[in-house]
Amino acid sequence: MKRLRWGLIGCGDISRKRVAPALRVIPECELVAVNRARSELVADFAAEFGVPRWYGDWHELIADDEIDAVYIATPVSLHAEQTIFAAEAGKHVLCEKPMAVDVAECDRMIDACRSNQVRLGIAYYRHFYPVILRAKELIASGEIGTPVIARVNAFERFNPSPDEDRYWLMLKSLAGGGPMMDFGCHRIEVLMNLLGPIMDVKSVTGRALYEREVEDTSLAIFSFKQGAQGVLAVTHAAYESQDTLDIFCSGGSIHIPVLNLGEMQIKTTAGERIEQLPPHKNIHQPLIEDFTAAVLEGRAPVVDHEIGREVSRILEIIYA
Repeated sequence: MKRLRWGLIGCGDISRKRVAPALRVIPECELVAVNRARSELVADFAAEFGVPRWYGDWHELIADDEIDAVYIATPVSLHAEQTIFAAEAGKHVLCEKPMAVDVAECDRMIDACRSNQVRLGIAYYRHFYPVILRAKELIASGEIGTPVIARVNAFERFNPSPDEDRYWLMLKSLAGGGPMMDFGCHRIEVLMNLLGPIMDVKSVTGRALYEREVEDTSLAIFSFKQGAQGVLAVTHAAYESQDTLDIFCSGGSIHIPVLNLGEMQIKTTAGERIEQLPPHKNIHQPLIEDFTAAVLEGRAPVVDHEIGREVSRILEIIYA
C-alpha cells in the first residue's frame, strides 16, 4: 500500500487533539517528524505520539528527505513563508486556515506550489461535515425552494492573557485579525459552499468590549451571485456561545442550532422533521484523508487553494 510520509509543523492544541491523532490512524499516512520552536515541548510531543524525529527549526523538518508532505499548523503570518519553502523542497502542503494574511500571499503560495508540481490544500474541514453535505443536497434538490437569506452566528468568549499559549491570536502581526479571521473564515467557506460565489460584501468590525490589537466583534453582509443574501456575526465578547446556521428559502428552511453537533431541523410545506448528522469524532480526519488520497491519486484536493484564496479575498474586503 502506498503511504504518504508527513511532517507536522506546529504542535499546538489543534495538532495534539486532531492532526497528529488523524495522521496516526489513517492507513495511508505515516507521521515521521514534528516541529516546534520550543525544543522541550516538541520532544514531549514526539514521545507522546511515537514520532521518530523532531526538529526545533521548521526549515530542517522541510529539508528532511523522508518527508513527502507537511501539515502547517502555525500562526497565519507564517503560512506563506513555510508553504513556499516546502513547495520549493518538493513537499505537498496542507495548510491551516485562513490560508494567509492577504490575497497577495495566497497568490505567492499558489505560484510556488504550481511551479514545483505539489498539491496545496487548506484546512476548511467543515466542508466535509455530513450536515453541510446534506444541506447542500437539500438546496440542490429544490425541496426547500430558492435560498433567500442565510444567517450565521459564531460567538465564543475569548480574551486570553499574555502568558497563555493562544495569546498570539490577539496580535495583529501574527493573527492578521480577530474572530472574523480566526473562525469567521470557516463560516465564510460554509456559506460559499452552500450558496455559491459572493459578489458583494459590507462589514462592520470593532471592539465592543476588549481593548486589544484585533477586533472582538464583526458583522458581514454578503450578496451571493445567485441572489441570496447572508449575514455573518462573530464575536469574542458575548456571554452566550453560539454556533448557528439558518437558511431561509422560498419553500422551506434549514436550521442547525449547533453546527459542530450536526442536528438539523427542516421545515417545508409538508411539515417539519429533524435529521441527525454528526461530524466525524475527529473533525480534521476526513479533510486529511481526502488530501492524502488526492496526492496519492494525482488529483486536486476537495478543499483546494482556490477555495482558500477566495475566503481570504472576502476577509481582505471585510478588514478593509
